[in-house]
Amino acid sequence: MQIWPGQSYPLGATFDGSGTNFALFSEIAERVELCLIDEDGGERRVEITEVDAYVWHIYLPSVQPGQRYGFRVHGPYDPAAGHRCDPSKLLLDPYAKAIAGMASNHPSLYSYDFDSPEERNTEDSGEHTMHSVVVSPYFDWGNDHPPAHEYHDTVIYEAHVKGLTMLHPDIDENIRGTYVAMGHPAIIEHLKELGVTAVELMPVHQFVQDGHLVEKGMRNYWGYNTIGFFAPHNEYSYSGQLGQQVQEFKQMVKNLHEADIEVILDVVYNHTAEGNHQGPTLCFRGIDNAAYYRLVEEDKAHYYDTTGTGNSLLMRTPHVLQLIMDSLRYWVTEMHVDGFRFDLASTLARELHEVDRLSAFFDIIQQDPVISQVKLIAEPWDLGEGGYQVGGFPPLWSEWNGKYRDTVRDFHRSEPGTLGDFTSRLAGSSDLYQHTGRTPIASINFVTAHDGFTLRDLVSYNERHNEANGEGGNDGESHNRSWNSGAEGPTEDREIQELRLRRMKNLMATLLLSQGVPMILHGDEMGRTQDGNNNTYCQDNELSWVDWELDQHQMEMLWFTQAVIALRRDHPIFRRRRFLQGVTREGVDSDLPDVEWLGTDGALMTDSAWEDAQNKCLTMFLNGSGIPEPNLRGQRIVGDSALVMFNASGNPVDFTLPPADHGEEWKVVLGTGGTIDVGSVLEAGSTLSRPGHSLLIMMRPPVGERGEAGPSEHEERPALA
Repeated sequence: MQIWPGQSYPLGATFDGSGTNFALFSEIAERVELCLIDEDGGERRVEITEVDAYVWHIYLPSVQPGQRYGFRVHGPYDPAAGHRCDPSKLLLDPYAKAIAGMASNHPSLYSYDFDSPEERNTEDSGEHTMHSVVVSPYFDWGNDHPPAHEYHDTVIYEAHVKGLTMLHPDIDENIRGTYVAMGHPAIIEHLKELGVTAVELMPVHQFVQDGHLVEKGMRNYWGYNTIGFFAPHNEYSYSGQLGQQVQEFKQMVKNLHEADIEVILDVVYNHTAEGNHQGPTLCFRGIDNAAYYRLVEEDKAHYYDTTGTGNSLLMRTPHVLQLIMDSLRYWVTEMHVDGFRFDLASTLARELHEVDRLSAFFDIIQQDPVISQVKLIAEPWDLGEGGYQVGGFPPLWSEWNGKYRDTVRDFHRSEPGTLGDFTSRLAGSSDLYQHTGRTPIASINFVTAHDGFTLRDLVSYNERHNEANGEGGNDGESHNRSWNSGAEGPTEDREIQELRLRRMKNLMATLLLSQGVPMILHGDEMGRTQDGNNNTYCQDNELSWVDWELDQHQMEMLWFTQAVIALRRDHPIFRRRRFLQGVTREGVDSDLPDVEWLGTDGALMTDSAWEDAQNKCLTMFLNGSGIPEPNLRGQRIVGDSALVMFNASGNPVDFTLPPADHGEEWKVVLGTGGTIDVGSVLEAGSTLSRPGHSLLIMMRPPVGERGEAGPSEHEERPALA
């Protein structure tokens, strides 16, 4: 075998069309061996002798794509000093573009003896660990380009590659649960008919099956246990694990882009799958433990953990920052993804122990010409001190709005005293984001996500039912802000079934008609249930997978969701570019404010009505004539005005429409609770009775000449459900 010196950049294994360059950073290493694995598992070790700025590098002209490899790093093993080099452990390349196999829970993966942790375990891990794979960077992207939907026009669909596709009847059983299935015409047709503009994929970075779950016959379903920040997870590959997963992922993205759907990745850069000081040695721990991980200053044998998973990456070191930025750029430039949602993002911001909005991570993102231009979404909390940071991220960022979730849930379960907060969330949460110069797109609004109840379970259960997880039902969140609508779990009571459907629709409509960026959990548009389990991280089975066999109520839910998304898309008033101010705007053809909050009498809410904790009803007036900003083509937007009536009480309530200065006639376009037909036209000042737990959406065209963004016709249903 010919051995050339190679280059120290780029890091990882880089195939150039003839051979492969390998480069690995380790400041603590004394020797590094590149290990080439053959088809039978045999290993050939090649000494790396070239080192530049702590990067060990070598070029092998004979190595082609599909070659499995790993590293053995010789250096100090001194846990008390933070060093854990162990050449008996075959290590993954932190920059591996593909990874083959899955780590077992074999004792050889650990550098200590299970029975006597103070003693070293030098058993070779080569046969029981995962292997890095050399991949070909070449792929025919054709004329692929990002859909580049404006952020305020975006509707996000949080999806799981396996969970969404595993039971779909129109997808061949052999390819279900894979990237091929995610890009299948059947899935794309559903997404297009639904009207979403982006899929946010739960973790697809290579993750590890947790040993404690495997021992119980379970699996890590969610995937928040990353080990490879460049590699698509190999278990979602149909055709193989020796680079095929890369090709399949790219084809999936290409297919979704052709359908004008963006791809956002849920990424987990805050920790790795190596866990705490008792975890396995798979990669970073054995390469340069102290450079990659936050260690307890007083006791470097232990990890400083703000994630609840055992470790946190050390964001202060340049090589960790480089790893993350190189990974992000790779997924944008080579894999063509359109944005990222950062799991436990507060951990990424930590300099020492506090969360700092001007940390190195934010600075480096801000100045990056590639990453700063894609959608960046933070989960703005972690488990450390001061970790709840909703509203605390810099201007470039959007955030999962946990306060939106909590308030909307409380309002629609008739909690007292929620009206004021509810209107703030409906209007885009300016109280959280405006002070940093941000706009409504800073708020990623959601009612449900993968973590917690589904929408159907939110209206069907008061308590979590997590017994299937094997933890005595004690795992998961106990305060769900849910209400079972009168019975816990499945029921044959028709009234309760109808109430649950109505409440699901109310929650979905609220989400999609709020200012900000809505995010729907996959399956919620069809009333998916997880039987009350609110923590399905280990349920890789029918409990978590989307069931596509729909009953009549589920079909109604799907139709309703499609209709509300279409309503949002066709009417700019529901997706404003700027915060609502509640004032009359200069230069618009209306004397009315851009938003008003009306009581059931059709007049402005009084102070006493705001302060009444038992008041659970209001009407939102959105003034379409008060949209001053132009669209991207420079045309002034003139939109319809809207009235949205909310009755979150359990009783029928009479609502009066506002006077004629708000609109002489209003057309019913959508709602819940029956009693009035879609298409009905109501005159100003008229009174109508609205059932408990219902909403009603009415529109009127703008006064005068219709603008470019005027309304389109909606499919009209015979009556409100």
